[in-house]
Amino acid sequence: MKIRSFIACSLDGFIARPDGALDWLENPAFTIAEEDFGYAQFMAGTSCLVMGRNTFEKVLTFGEWPYEGTRVIVLSQSLKTLPETHRDKAELSAESPLTLTERLQREGEDSLYIDGGRLIQSFLRTGLLNELIVTRVPLLLGRGIPLFGELNGDILLHLLANKSYANGFVQSHYRIG
Repeated sequence: MKIRSFIACSLDGFIARPDGALDWLENPAFTIAEEDFGYAQFMAGTSCLVMGRNTFEKVLTFGEWPYEGTRVIVLSQSLKTLPETHRDKAELSAESPLTLTERLQREGEDSLYIDGGRLIQSFLRTGLLNELIVTRVPLLLGRGIPLFGELNGDILLHLLANKSYANGFVQSHYRIG
């Protein structure tokens, strides 16, 4: 089973401002017409999206649900129910990453997209994440929510591809382990 992440971070390693704001990603200086930085292709190869509670709550502020046609699981220990408006759009689970992954594999899922800083960190710590696509944005935030946290030890990454864009984005695709 492929278990992958696709995420952007500032050059100094933050995925959001301290309050979770993503406004810095919407800077007009970063816009390239008709460019999605490989996201549509990535999603086409994803059978199920697993996101953390904070990411789910941020997605709810977007207005329109961006994941129509994709199975979405919100992995949270604290969230007890999904909003009525999204119960037909996502599932809620309190399983551990390993238990969830094993269940989804039994159910026939073959490619998971792990989204959310803490969730990515958790999947990294448990050795479950096997691909990581990071787009570094040429901006220093100085503080915020870090992409990476404490680990149990070193994690070796093997570069599969590196791509730079005219707006200064640098996207690196790694195999883990």
